[in-house]
This record gives sequence, C-alpha cells and structure tokens, in this order.
Amino acid sequence: MTTVVHRHVQELLDQGYTLLHGIPSDEEAAEALRPFGDLMPQYDGQLRYQVKAAPGFEDRRYSKSTNTILVHTEAPGWAPPPRHLALHCRVQAKCGSGHTELADAREFLAELDTASARAVREEQVDWIGHNTGGTGTEGVRRPVVEQDSDGREIIRFSYNLLTAGHYDPPVDARPDPETLPLGRLGLELAHRAEDFFREHKVSVLIPEDSLLVWDNQRMLHARSEYQDARRHLTRYWLSERV
Repeated sequence: MTTVVHRHVQELLDQGYTLLHGIPSDEEAAEALRPFGDLMPQYDGQLRYQVKAAPGFEDRRYSKSTNTILVHTEAPGWAPPPRHLALHCRVQAKCGSGHTELADAREFLAELDTASARAVREEQVDWIGHNTGGTGTEGVRRPVVEQDSDGREIIRFSYNLLTAGHYDPPVDARPDPETLPLGRLGLELAHRAEDFFREHKVSVLIPEDSLLVWDNQRMLHARSEYQDARRHLTRYWLSERV
C-alpha cells in the first residue's frame, strides 16, 4: 500500500471521511476505491448512479432535485447498509452551493440522555425498502443503532423517514406523528439530530475530478440546496471487504 493510499485509509478511520483528487474517469474512480471495499450494486442494480438534477423532482427532497436533502445514512433498509459511500464530482456546481455535508453520528449518540440512548438501541424501526432492482428492497426491522457480530455499531438514520414516513417526501409533507415509523420518539430524535448536524457538520464542495469517501455506517450526511443544474456527481456504494 502506498503512503498516499495509507493516508486516505487512515483519514477514513480517524475522521470518518477522506477526499481524493486527480481522478478524471469512471475507471480511475473504481480503481481508487479498491482500498476501501468492493463496489456493490445500488437501488437500480447498477454499480454507478448519476446524481444530477432531472425534470419531475422539483418538489421533492431527492438526489435528482436541486433541493436540500436532510440528514440521513444511505440505504438504511438494507442488511447491512453500504459500509462506505463515495461521490465522484464530474461537474461542480458554480453557484457556490451543492455542498455534501457530513457529521459523526457517534458524537451525536454520545450526547443523548440515558433514556434516548437506550431507545435508539432497543426500539425497532421498519426501515422500508427503496426504489426497484438490486437486493434488500423489502426493507429491514432494526433499531437505529445495531451491533454486528464483532461488536461494531451500525447506525441507520433518515430524517425524512422519521418525520414524514418516506425517504423522498414532498418538501411540504406534514404527516400525523402517530403514523410515523418511530412515532413521536422518532420525530424528536430526528429534530435533535438535525440540530446537532447543523452545529457540527463539515461542508465539502467536492472539486471536479475528486472523490469524497465516507463511512456510511458511522457518518450522517446531507446536501445543501443549489441552483446550477449542470452539477453532476457519480455515486458509488462499497461493501465491507471480507
């Protein structure tokens, strides 16, 4: 392992994310991601997903809109969720926005009171499936914090699901709290997580031909609203290498 690769792997372990530069093509991106895990199919069964604004999503908090996307982890309905997530910037938004935002969920969990800390580890949530294709689309029933066989914590989170009952809700969704997956407890938890996130987040405007990689089972992420619809990123999921 080269010194540069080792540095990025260590950054990922230490802070939960790392940024790689000078990667102009899909093929080079796939090669650069090899030290972090194995590429895995996403919701549509493909290894690459194009994150780019498209008509028809203007009123939704979705990857193909330009709207703010609120705090979440990727694919919480999968067992397990992707270990790492990567975004490869092909065209950066020139409007000064469209940042990828990250914060360490472990730090948020450490701030919870005793009752809330117990609830996130014991209360079961129906993490519903998402989109079509791939595997795991039926969803899973797990707590927010699940411990794997090695004792490592896997964190699942979706502000949208806990507050609106849907991963990509309309921006004006106002459901009955009693119908939500974790009820009023989940609603309160989501609001507390969003407050924590806004105070502690790191905002990254990924440079063109660069890869942002983060630990999806540890880090919360979100995206700021933007106006430049030319913005184009390619998303990768990576599984744990056995």
